[in-house]
Amino acid sequence: MYSNLIERLTIPTAKLEDINSLITNPDMQVMKDFFEVVSRYGTPEQINQKAAKARELPNLLKKVQETQPSFLPDLEWLQEQRDQNAFISVPDYRNKVVGSKAETMAFNDDFAVTLEISACQYFPWVIKAAEWAIEKDGLVPGRFIRVRKMKEQEADGDLPAFAAAMQIIGSSFVETLDTKGTDGSNVHLDGPATIAGYFGGVGQPNEYALKWLDEYLYYFTEYGIRQVLNVNSGTIFLGYMLHRLGIDIEFKISVFVGNDNPYAALWTLIGAKLFSREDGSSPLIGFNWSNSINNQTMELTAQVRKDLDFEQVVRFEHHITETWKSIVRQPYNRRDELIEISGHVANISAKHEGGDPEIERRRDSPSDILDYFRDKDEVIESGDWDNLTLNFLDKMDATNRTAWALTENGLSYIAAEKLHHQ
Repeated sequence: MYSNLIERLTIPTAKLEDINSLITNPDMQVMKDFFEVVSRYGTPEQINQKAAKARELPNLLKKVQETQPSFLPDLEWLQEQRDQNAFISVPDYRNKVVGSKAETMAFNDDFAVTLEISACQYFPWVIKAAEWAIEKDGLVPGRFIRVRKMKEQEADGDLPAFAAAMQIIGSSFVETLDTKGTDGSNVHLDGPATIAGYFGGVGQPNEYALKWLDEYLYYFTEYGIRQVLNVNSGTIFLGYMLHRLGIDIEFKISVFVGNDNPYAALWTLIGAKLFSREDGSSPLIGFNWSNSINNQTMELTAQVRKDLDFEQVVRFEHHITETWKSIVRQPYNRRDELIEISGHVANISAKHEGGDPEIERRRDSPSDILDYFRDKDEVIESGDWDNLTLNFLDKMDATNRTAWALTENGLSYIAAEKLHHQ
C-alpha cells in the first residue's frame, strides 16, 4: 500500500556530503573545541596505548597499593577462590535447577541473557557478592553498573580495586562520570527537590559536554576505564566521534535518555550506524530502554538492530527490577516478560536495580535510587552502610531468581565468565 511512497524517504547522497562537510570544516567552532580537548591526551593511537597500559592488572594493583592497600587481601582472596573453582559452574547450576533433565534440554547460548546488577557502588560489595554466591551456590553477575562519584572512589582506592576485580572475575562494568547534571552544571537544580529538572534532559548544559569529554579521556588514560554511562544526546554524539577517530571508547545509553518507542530507538541506532567504523563496530554497546516499554517495542527494534548489523554490537539492557523508592510505581517486576522474549531476541541484559517487590516491601530501609547520590562518608555516619549493603544483596538475590527462571525455561544466561563459564 505504501510502496509508492517509501522511496521518498531515501536520503540523497548530497545530504550525506553536507554532513561530512560540516563535521570536517576546520573553521567550525564546535569541532575545533572537540579536537582541542582530545589533543591534550595525544593522538588516538597514543590515547589507546595509555589506556591499555593503565588497564593491565599489575598496574591497577599498583594503584590499589598506593591508595588503599587494605583492599589487596580481598583481591588476592577473590583470585584464589576463582582458581580453586569455588564457584558453581553453569552445568552444575542447571542440574541444581532442573536435575537430570538438564542433560536433554537444549540451552541456546545464541540468545543468552547477560545477568546485570545496578548499582554496585563500592568494591567491598563485590566481595560480598562473591561470598554470597559461594555460600548459596549462586551466580555472580556478568555485568555491573556503577553510579558512584568518580573523584570520591578515585581518592579512596575503590576505582582501581573495582576495575581489578572485574578482570579477575570476567565481568564487564560501566562507570558513571561526575559530569552529569547533579554536579552543579545546571544552576537551576538543587538536590532531590528539583531532580525532575535533571531528568528533563539537561545533564550536560553549555560547556559541560566538553567537560564530560575531558573527564572520560582522563579516566580512560589513567585507569583504562572504557565503558561509561551516557545520559545526554550531545555526549552521545561526542562518543560517536571519539570512536570514529579511533579511540576505543564504549558507552551505554542511560534509561534517563528516554528511549521508549521503536522510533526513538531507530533514530539512536541510525546515529550509531552513521558514525560506526568500517569494521562495523560502534561505541554504543549498551542500549538501556525506558521502564515503560513493552516486549513488542523490543521485538520491533530488534529487527532494526539486525538490519543495521548491530545484533552482536548493541546490547538491549532492560530493567527487570527497580529500586523500591524514587523511580517507578511499585510493585515492578518484568521477569515474566523477559522469559517471553529472551528465546527469540538476542543480546539482552537483565538489569536488576532492586530486590524483588515481595522482599523490598518487608525491609525497614528498602532500596532508594537517591542513595546513588550520597557521599560515602555520609552513608557511614548516618548508620546506613549495612542497610545499603543489604539492599545490594537483595539485588543479588533478584538476579539469581532471574537466572533460575531462565534455566527452568531452557534459556541461557551469562554470569561472571571466569567464575562460572570455565
